[in-house]
Amino acid sequence: MTPTWYDLLGVERDAGADEIRAAWKAAIADLDPGERRFRTLNDAAEVLLDPARRAAYDATLAPEETEPEPEPEPARADADLDRSGTSADHAAEPARTRGTVPGVLLAALGVVVALLLAAAGYLATQPSDEAIADGTGEAQGAAEQAVTTILSYDYRHLDDDQRAAGELMTSGYRKKYDALFSQIAANAPDLKAVVKSEVVASGIVRSGEDRVQVQVFVNRPTLRKDLTEPEVFRDQVVLTMERSGDQWLVDDMDTNNLAG
Repeated sequence: MTPTWYDLLGVERDAGADEIRAAWKAAIADLDPGERRFRTLNDAAEVLLDPARRAAYDATLAPEETEPEPEPEPARADADLDRSGTSADHAAEPARTRGTVPGVLLAALGVVVALLLAAAGYLATQPSDEAIADGTGEAQGAAEQAVTTILSYDYRHLDDDQRAAGELMTSGYRKKYDALFSQIAANAPDLKAVVKSEVVASGIVRSGEDRVQVQVFVNRPTLRKDLTEPEVFRDQVVLTMERSGDQWLVDDMDTNNLAG
């Protein structure tokens, strides 16, 4: 039987959006963005986190089969008990004897304790997992806020939009962004383009103390003078976030448009 999107993410068919999002984040945590499984898991999350697409997908699935309940084990016969009411098998077990710990084991234990103390001293000088986790969470939140600003613009105030986006970037990436934005600024006024970005979901690709990669699914409703209703583009964006003082700034951004 072909595995479903639910099987790939390891969740039940009635799983809520939060459970699906958590399963997706855990599944891609150690994968490289170029791997085929990474892309497949993203496809699964994109479908299951979109209520309309999920409903259409669920309609194509066969009903789940229910497993039969196991039959209860037969009760043991009274013959298994001796006259004292104790199991005969248990009564036949030999009595365990207590012994002393050999001196060589005590010596080995002392060496192990010394090594553990040395390791503890080393680890005390390293960033704790909790500190890295806190930083990773901050980077993820900063990435979600940054991507909505960077990918949004309005032809009526392009200079303000470019300035707001630039404040969320490292100086190195700002040069690359300014070059790309100059192309937008050249065409947006004629098209009367207005783009707004909305975060659908996000997850950590790689984490570290001062550098974190965050993947974000983004919807971009885009309105132009030739459209009566906004056209929605769906993007998969990987942002490289770099710690700068007490801030997380965008140091790189890779955007791929997803099929609707």
